[in-house]
Amino acid sequence: MPWFYLIIAGVLEIVWAYTMKQSDGFSRPIFSLITISAMIASFWLLALAMRTIPLGTAYCIWTGIGAVGAFLVGILVLGETVNAVRMIAAVLIVSGLVLMKISSN
Repeated sequence: MPWFYLIIAGVLEIVWAYTMKQSDGFSRPIFSLITISAMIASFWLLALAMRTIPLGTAYCIWTGIGAVGAFLVGILVLGETVNAVRMIAAVLIVSGLVLMKISSN
């Protein structure tokens, strides 16, 4: 269950990053409410995962899921630019996540 909590926490990090952008500086109430709710849920699930998963592993994977997910949402939903350097950076983050997971067994 801890890994499930961690993955969902990472997905919620993507949600709150996207909705924070959509909140336009917290001036749009619905997006602001979604942002804050997703943040709270994400932190809560991260805390549950950290009961079992080491801090370094849990935090790196949580932030990595959020970073790569927000990067993909930016490209696919918000039309942000794609270039080779950004793609290499995303691949390196995912590689680091895989190595963290492997090393925590």
